[in-house]
Amino acid sequence: MKIKNILTSIVVVSVILFTGCDKNDDTDTPLSFVNETLPANNTAGVSRNAVITATFSEAMDASTINTSSFMVKQGTTEVLGSVNYSGDTATFSPTENLSAGKIYTATITKAAKDLSGHSIESEMVWTFTTGGTLTTLNSVSLGASANYVILAKTAVNNSGTSIITGDLGLSPAATSYITGLALTDATGYATSAQITGKAFAADMADPTPINLTTAVENMITAYNDAAGRPSPDFVELATGNIGGKILTPGLYKWTNSVTIPSSITISGTANDVWIFQISGDLNMSAGINMTLAGGAQAKNIFWQVAGEATFGTTSHFEGILLSMTGITFQTGATMNGRALAQTAVVLDGTSVTKPQ
Repeated sequence: MKIKNILTSIVVVSVILFTGCDKNDDTDTPLSFVNETLPANNTAGVSRNAVITATFSEAMDASTINTSSFMVKQGTTEVLGSVNYSGDTATFSPTENLSAGKIYTATITKAAKDLSGHSIESEMVWTFTTGGTLTTLNSVSLGASANYVILAKTAVNNSGTSIITGDLGLSPAATSYITGLALTDATGYATSAQITGKAFAADMADPTPINLTTAVENMITAYNDAAGRPSPDFVELATGNIGGKILTPGLYKWTNSVTIPSSITISGTANDVWIFQISGDLNMSAGINMTLAGGAQAKNIFWQVAGEATFGTTSHFEGILLSMTGITFQTGATMNGRALAQTAVVLDGTSVTKPQ
């Protein structure tokens, strides 16, 4: 009888212990936490078009990842935006561009829960500082290259009937590399029914050669200035597809090509400056328009393009184009600005007008 009672007690105790382990098992499970953020804590120079992300240690309940559990503030002012969750990462996308040179605070609260309904281990708070320009950008000085609406080094080739308003320059290539414009020679320059202005080439009479040499040197200096500007406001905006965008003043940077498949607007005041740094090509689709708004002026818009710049049929472009590789205007394309190329400019029934 004593042995039976002892065995019964052992069984009861074992059941209690086993059951107790089950009940407390949840408390032994490690709680989820944020193990990575972008930008990282205390990062400086963050682009004004940045999205803010938080990566969790495990999959979370997506319904708990929202603007109530993921917030961004500048001081005490909440930043408006949308929150998305995929895999193990939450993304906060601001509705508008962030302000330049400001400290922002991002927070993931304990309202964020994992798939088992447990809150994260502790609230996650981190800060970052935006980069960009606090004042109006300085304009890019064109020097003597501003004397030309089209300036190239190797060739200017035209087909169809173009309308060029302003002077055209070519150096170090000779006059024979200006084709399709039916030039009439004069002393130190040439004229054409398609040019409201004059055409100059490196083999013409003095002082044209030295003037062109200076202009080309200044064009290259301007290109390098635009390419070297630091502290961009916007980095990899729309991953290079800027169709449909309204582009506000500032410094933009892309490490690849930029496409414009739908019309865009450049909006700002008459004194604002835009600099676009493009490491690849620039391609504008056929029939697409670039529109200026709010007083923005083409003479204050600078496109620095390391690759080729191509403008589709009947498209319209605004600004000063500084191209290292070449510029091609397809049939009927128009430009209000300057085409300054370190190789060739190709025209096809193109209208190019110097900016006011």
